[in-house]
Amino acid sequence: MQSIENINMNIDYIVKLSQIIKERKKVNIETSYTSKLLSDPDLISRKIGEESVELIISSLNKDIPNIIMESADLLYHLLVLLESHDLSLEDISLELLKRDGISGIEEKKSRKIK
Repeated sequence: MQSIENINMNIDYIVKLSQIIKERKKVNIETSYTSKLLSDPDLISRKIGEESVELIISSLNKDIPNIIMESADLLYHLLVLLESHDLSLEDISLELLKRDGISGIEEKKSRKIK
């Protein structure tokens, strides 16, 4: 099991990665995959779907190494998607904090159907 210190370092890297992604908005799409994703909402949405399916397949196959790799891919693409909408990890954290102490079943019931 990882120590709290190691977990914090890993979380710090995810925050750093989100900053790197933000900076890629200024980079030419010919030289940066992230910049290309940020410039194409359809592409980033498709990549989220693709990575989600790959993660599901890995999970169903109980393929731990692939679960780790596909989770990393999905997390990266999720960070890009958030940045493409000018959202941040803080926005997501605040939403999770609002749900703290609320049953997942109750939280789902409280959502309005659109």
